[in-house]
Amino acid sequence: MSTKVEAALKAASETKDLLMESNILDKVPDLFRTYFGNRKAVIIADKTTYAVAGRHVSELLEVNGIAQEPAFIFHDPDLYAEYSYVEQLSASLATHQATPIAVGSGTINDLTKLAAHQNGREYMCVATAASMDGYTAFGASITADGAKQTFNCPAPKVCVADVEILRNAPEEMTASGYADLFAKITAGADWILADSLGVEPIDPQAWSIVQDGLHDALSDPEGLRKRDTKATLELISGLMLGGFAMQWSKSSRPASGAEHQFSHLWNMEHHTNQGEHISHGFQVAIGTLAISALYEELLKYPFDQLDIRQCCTTWPSPETLEQEARSLFKDTDFPEIGVQETKAKYIDQEALVLQLQSLKDNWPSIKERLHKQLVPFQEVKNRLKMVGAPYEPEHIGISKTYLKRTFKRAQYIRRRFTVLDLLVRTNTMDIFLDKLFGKGGVWEIDQNKILVKENH
Repeated sequence: MSTKVEAALKAASETKDLLMESNILDKVPDLFRTYFGNRKAVIIADKTTYAVAGRHVSELLEVNGIAQEPAFIFHDPDLYAEYSYVEQLSASLATHQATPIAVGSGTINDLTKLAAHQNGREYMCVATAASMDGYTAFGASITADGAKQTFNCPAPKVCVADVEILRNAPEEMTASGYADLFAKITAGADWILADSLGVEPIDPQAWSIVQDGLHDALSDPEGLRKRDTKATLELISGLMLGGFAMQWSKSSRPASGAEHQFSHLWNMEHHTNQGEHISHGFQVAIGTLAISALYEELLKYPFDQLDIRQCCTTWPSPETLEQEARSLFKDTDFPEIGVQETKAKYIDQEALVLQLQSLKDNWPSIKERLHKQLVPFQEVKNRLKMVGAPYEPEHIGISKTYLKRTFKRAQYIRRRFTVLDLLVRTNTMDIFLDKLFGKGGVWEIDQNKILVKENH
């Protein structure tokens, strides 16, 4: 384990041990006994992850004299992190006192994390893919009542990541994890903006855990595609660090920005690609690409010449904003989210003037910080392509028109301040969307085709 990961583990409030090496499943029984004593264990998995590692872990526990409840295996082929599955698992855990061992990746871990918490239990996690940063994260991202929500619940007490298992996971899962790690670049840029405008100061410890060494962890997408051991270890280390930062801050702010809002909105709108669910990482890949393209244009804009009075003129009243939010989501199964989230981050004109004056006065230094943080759009696209992740919106069934609409809608669904809020407060949303989707833009929309469709 690297010195950086060891330091982050010490800062973590919930995870007490993390093992990341090759061929280490045989260490699970001793770890379990060290942290959970003589309690019974219960394996939580789906059919695939039980075959990959769950059965072997169960056999190792048995050989080492650790009693177990029968494994809880999800059999639904369309399993995803949805609240009804939490209820199934929680009801099962309520029938015994065994300590859960989640064997899987994002979905299994989040379902187990919340169900264990509902039953007042700590749990252990055995990772089967380097596919996301949620293993060591505080909170579980679960779809409930039609909306993707983060439920407060502790991270696993112990986590085991066998690099051999991760290295040999399906290519698309590794690519998904790489994309989720890449999202920390744009998430960091959003935090820089929030910090610069006095909305949410950067927590130095959380920032350091995620951002120090992030560019190095993202440096070998080709190695990941070739299942290189070192590249895989770098990736899983980066993902675990993201989780530790969220543990430290009790928030997903260190690892999540506007690019994640795109993913959450698509989930809430039940977007699929030809009927197939799209992985979180693949959604975030396109979200990160979109926000990277936006930032590239943003850095060219003269915010040091901003007309603050004009911005105040177009700033809506709370009542107007509520009407807009209700109208925007009136035909969805989450009609109130826009109202509650925009109300939570609304500021009056006096506060708006202070924020915009700070932006205008400090734009050169803010711009320099953002430039150091960001990766150029074309480089993001090339690396996603190299690792095997989607690099065009159509790869996940997102049309250019749908992507453009997402820029406007995503800002309403989370109270977190991001670059999208900056566009709203400076009244520049349409300016930047025209740069991205207008003539000569990276996702130029053929207006003639749209007119033909509308006329038919």
